[in-house]
Amino acid sequence: MKLLSGIRKDLFLYLLIFPGTLYFIIFKYVPMWGIVISFQEYSPYIGVWKSPWVGFEHFIHLFGNPDFMLLFRNTMVISAMSIVFYFPMPILIALMLNELRSALYKRVIQSVVYLPHFLSWVIISGITFLMLSQSGGIMNKILPLLGLKPFNFLTNPDAFWWLLTTQSIWKETGWGTIIYLAAMAGVDPQLYEAAKMDGAGRFRQIWHVTLPGIRHIIVTLFILRLGHIMDVGFEQVFLMMNSAVSEVADVFETYVYRNGIQQGQFSYSTAVGLFKSVIGLALVIIANKLAKRYGEEGLI
Repeated sequence: MKLLSGIRKDLFLYLLIFPGTLYFIIFKYVPMWGIVISFQEYSPYIGVWKSPWVGFEHFIHLFGNPDFMLLFRNTMVISAMSIVFYFPMPILIALMLNELRSALYKRVIQSVVYLPHFLSWVIISGITFLMLSQSGGIMNKILPLLGLKPFNFLTNPDAFWWLLTTQSIWKETGWGTIIYLAAMAGVDPQLYEAAKMDGAGRFRQIWHVTLPGIRHIIVTLFILRLGHIMDVGFEQVFLMMNSAVSEVADVFETYVYRNGIQQGQFSYSTAVGLFKSVIGLALVIIANKLAKRYGEEGLI
């Protein structure tokens, strides 16, 4: 009865969240039963219920695969570089935009930095090839003018991880600032006035007022980012991958594509996906507990 009375009291709020809740139930939770095929030798011709049960055979095959450590290394390094170099960038850009006093100039800058988000990875890759290709790339035409030798940006294994990270920063940093700007708008203006009264300059106000005011948002987004640590973006890696950099470019997503899509190993590729999900869930739980231990709100 209490539940029904609560629903009646906030009926319009429940109606507001209903479409989003329905979306997650249909497209996120219901399909989760499909992970059962990772424990089967699934065949689309006989279906899930009649496919033979093989237990942990696919997981044993995955962990015993000679390429497993290579895939794990590449995935973790690319994700780690994204966390270290990309994750702080939206915060930095949001702090700079928040300090702009001209509303018109601020809107123009926001529009410019948001624009790359709306470009597909196909377009981003095309721009990258036009800019960095060894034969006709703009950068390799400029370098000789500066007295430098042309550089193999696209076929150099040592540069591949940095190339992916730079692409991600350029494409997504502007879009990532939206949440932080919204959080900064909620910081109490009286705190800034009090800081000014105490003689704090701009940088002191940012350090002692703005950043503490959005700290819970930063922590929450960082925890959520850890949940995707095994996801490095299939499209980006697949489009930039070539035979010269395959040793550092091959990740779990490309591996699943080759085995699951091209070779039809649906159960095995599902097992790989389940392994990734378990790692992400474990990191989220651990990070959430650590955040709460140190006084943060965490996710729940």
